[in-house]
Amino acid sequence: MACSKDYNLGEFTFPRGWFMVAESAKVTDKPQGVHFLGQEFALYRGKDSGKVILLDAYCPHMGTHLARNSTSYVAQDGAVEGDSIRCPYHAWRFGPDGKCNHIPYSTGPIPPAAKVRSWPVVESMGAVFVWHDPEGGEPEWDAPFLQEWNDPAWTHWTFDDLGKIDTHPQEIVDNITDAAHFGPVHGSRTKFFENEFRGHLAIQRMGGGHRTLVAQGGPMLVTEAVYHGPSILITRMSGLYDSYIFIAHTPVDDGSSYVWHALLVKSTSGGAATAADHAAARQYQDMALAAFAQDFEVWKHKRPCIQGMFVQGDGAFRKQRTWYKQFYNPRAQKQEFLKQVEGIHVPRGMEPAPDAMRAQSEASLPMVANA
Repeated sequence: MACSKDYNLGEFTFPRGWFMVAESAKVTDKPQGVHFLGQEFALYRGKDSGKVILLDAYCPHMGTHLARNSTSYVAQDGAVEGDSIRCPYHAWRFGPDGKCNHIPYSTGPIPPAAKVRSWPVVESMGAVFVWHDPEGGEPEWDAPFLQEWNDPAWTHWTFDDLGKIDTHPQEIVDNITDAAHFGPVHGSRTKFFENEFRGHLAIQRMGGGHRTLVAQGGPMLVTEAVYHGPSILITRMSGLYDSYIFIAHTPVDDGSSYVWHALLVKSTSGGAATAADHAAARQYQDMALAAFAQDFEVWKHKRPCIQGMFVQGDGAFRKQRTWYKQFYNPRAQKQEFLKQVEGIHVPRGMEPAPDAMRAQSEASLPMVANA
């Protein structure tokens, strides 16, 4: 297992960006401890507001974990009061802003230092995202959102929780520029392929056959895969169905990742999605997961690619790795990396994406990236 410093990514161990930390449906007013980005959090849904709240896990009083307890009577009776949470050890209560607002046995003033960090979270498309920035800055871009989510013709996804993999995120992000793996891994007969780097977006446009997702002699599979920052990949796909693949990988510790997968599928009837459409969408998601599993198995068993032996036709690996470094370094250095990579890159021997696809991309990406 390799770490961020092994890849020479930059100053920070964990990158800046939006990261998935939970499925919305699984967050209730019963606190749960979660571990991401090298640290422990307390995650719960406030009873008053219904909003998801994410706090640093450890009470400043004596270091008790706010969410990993089931035997204390505080936990048994319900640790969440309104939008606040009580420590299971001495019942200090912390608000959604992280500040202690009640110490039940003390009549003195609450110490100003009696607080934990409250993290900015957004619920979007059935997921909970946290903004992480080693410099403590406000979000640079919005958490991803697809307008199709609110369209009744599209079936909402359910998440495939793939768990933890002992792979550094760099190995996963490498896939966005890997032009040469489609044939050997996925059985694709690639017709065109290109990458574009634009600010916090890394884009892959590809068209061709696909033995896992398209039957022999079926329509050409056309995809536009977009990394929205370092962690969240959304792929627009046309072929058997119009759909969007969602993949999120969140660092757990330095060198490991937690992965989710899902698929948003459009009804073929032209109207609101029916029960039959939902059943077909679930089958198609299983097919997409089978395709993703082909990548996943490679990552699970390969050794770290610290210095790849890249050749002509591999794809813009070095450009992508430079783009990725912007998230591991101070914001003030971001342009130093972007000026080296921004633009469109076509592997030697490949055809670029059609102009019509680029035009569609130009029209849709700002909406997807900033909605």
